[in-house]
Amino acid sequence: MAILSFIGGIHPPERKELAKGRPIQEIPIPKSVYLFVNQNTGKPPAVSVKKGDSVKTGQKIAEAQGPVSVPLHSPVTGVISDIKKVMHPITQKPEELLVIDSETDQFDFLEPLSDWKAYDKEKSHTLLYERIKEAGIVGLGGATFPSHFKYLEAMKKPVDYVILNGAECEPYLTIDDRMMVEHPAQIVGGLEILLKICGASKGYIGVEDNKPEAFEALKKYANDRIEPALVKTKYPQGGEKQMIYALTKRSVPVGGFPIHIGVIVHNVATAFAIYEAVEKGKPLYERGLTVTGEGIAKPGNLWVRVGTPIQELITYAGGLHSEGGKVILGGPMMGVPIKDLTLPVMKGTSGILVLTPEMVSEINETACINCGRCLMACSLRLEPNYLVKLVKAKKFEEAYKYGVLNCCECGSCAYVCPSKIEHVKHFKLAKKLHATLKGGKK
Repeated sequence: MAILSFIGGIHPPERKELAKGRPIQEIPIPKSVYLFVNQNTGKPPAVSVKKGDSVKTGQKIAEAQGPVSVPLHSPVTGVISDIKKVMHPITQKPEELLVIDSETDQFDFLEPLSDWKAYDKEKSHTLLYERIKEAGIVGLGGATFPSHFKYLEAMKKPVDYVILNGAECEPYLTIDDRMMVEHPAQIVGGLEILLKICGASKGYIGVEDNKPEAFEALKKYANDRIEPALVKTKYPQGGEKQMIYALTKRSVPVGGFPIHIGVIVHNVATAFAIYEAVEKGKPLYERGLTVTGEGIAKPGNLWVRVGTPIQELITYAGGLHSEGGKVILGGPMMGVPIKDLTLPVMKGTSGILVLTPEMVSEINETACINCGRCLMACSLRLEPNYLVKLVKAKKFEEAYKYGVLNCCECGSCAYVCPSKIEHVKHFKLAKKLHATLKGGKK
């Protein structure tokens, strides 16, 4: 079987051996959960409960606001003890946060749609689409884009392929690998539901060739419409555009979306959540993640309620080896460093990475030497060195012309840069300014 890939990319140390092969363990429910209301790309939901209210596990506690929004559900049974504003680690703004003191689980699920395979086209478009939205499902690979919204355009445009992304190319992280090994039937079932909604004839599951056990597990459930496909172990193979090119040789146009070339992409964990929402009526209130790194005593893969404090996960994993290291939400390439360990797990939290003090160093940026390494690394064929110069000179319109908005923020350019230039930091600034000028999210 051919191993597929994309142009460019890098090979950072994988470091997956720390947690690879460790079965997913469900941790105890915390005494209290801390739930950010804003957990999706787009418009946050509006809180529909108040302090002192009793809630059940799976109960809707915030209503979606518009098409690019999803509701929020309680991850525990208990009482809402506080509603306050706390600095959000992703948006870097004070955001609404609910504190729920937990009790013994009592569940409030949606009605299962166990007969979905018999649905006609109209029922699939309406009932299954609405179920994904009402279950609060977002992209669990980290982007947290509302999963249902991808199918609004699909109802107007033909879709050829639905792709599940199982690359998990970010170093250290292994939760997607374990999900594919332990839950292949549910992941394939989720893909079948997605094919049903949009009418696509083919579904791929892209798996990096460093995950043979996951690939073999998925192959057992393959059929004429669903094909697990091996892709080369290379960063950022798990990028949406990179995965599409590897499997279909189609390229997403600048400023466009996968649907514009007849493709829809989801993470494998998202497909699992969609399967559970349809078959069991279960909203998205818990997820798997990896707690790992040289700074953690017992790395592993955990199943946790959204809203669990990060400190509890670190404690469950044996605690820190030493003080003074760095804790990152996600992986080392695209993750977000945090200092406050009382911050909670969110829907998009795929990992907690703990680095030792010896692994953390200050970045001392020097002048670009025009070596060209960033050009070779960029999988989207941009010119990172030139784009940085344009952004630094505040020549934003020219930077937009040369494709800065197409940057996927993977960090490959910065990784290979001998001058330690933080390209992504500058590109994010240019993109944020563009969104502000265009009236987008600020």
